Amino acid sequence: MQDHIVVLTGAGISAESGLSTFRDNGGLWEQHSVYDVATPEAFARNQELVLRFYNDRRRQLASAQPNRAHQLLAELEQRYRVTVVTQNVDDLHERGGASNVIHLHGELTKARSSKYPELVYDIGYRDINPGDTCDRGAQLRPHIVWFGEEVPMLDKAAEVVRTADHLLIVGTSLQVYPAAGLVYEVDRDVPITVIDPGEPASVSRARFIRKGAVEGVAEWVAHYL
Repeated sequence: MQDHIVVLTGAGISAESGLSTFRDNGGLWEQHSVYDVATPEAFARNQELVLRFYNDRRRQLASAQPNRAHQLLAELEQRYRVTVVTQNVDDLHERGGASNVIHLHGELTKARSSKYPELVYDIGYRDINPGDTCDRGAQLRPHIVWFGEEVPMLDKAAEVVRTADHLLIVGTSLQVYPAAGLVYEVDRDVPITVIDPGEPASVSRARFIRKGAVEGVAEWVAHYL
């Protein structure tokens, strides 16, 4: 039976494809207040600003390309069962070849009804504008989990982590909850590797590779295989 490798990824892996992170120096939260662009209240208060913010993110994503870390993780599928659980809202894992990706915080390339959350639409890299509506007439919004909203894929992600034979963590500070709590769902005897050049939160018994995603994933893959 194939080993199950579960990969938890954060903004660090996408940063190496040129996508702006949110929390680092010069990141998006230094340029925009969370309360202006990433809460349900912000959308109710200034729909046009919120839509423009995510339209800009979508345009940036359209010009970005998956990097070697995305591709190496996808290539693992040739020999192992691999599930990527990502905090990122981009589609770089999928474009890099990954076939099994759980998006904890939503997806930029999708829109959903602001009134009927079960109505979700693939929009690619197109803008969402005021007046764009779902099939039932309600305004469309980004398919993003905003601050103050539940994380609907969290339970599914926790179930997946519990089945891991190896947990690989790439490009995340492990300081953003509830996603960071997934580390504690893994079985006690399952090895954990953290790849990040910074100082992520401490994880007991984890092996640390203090390198960027591309270099670190290459090192880990060479060691694991």
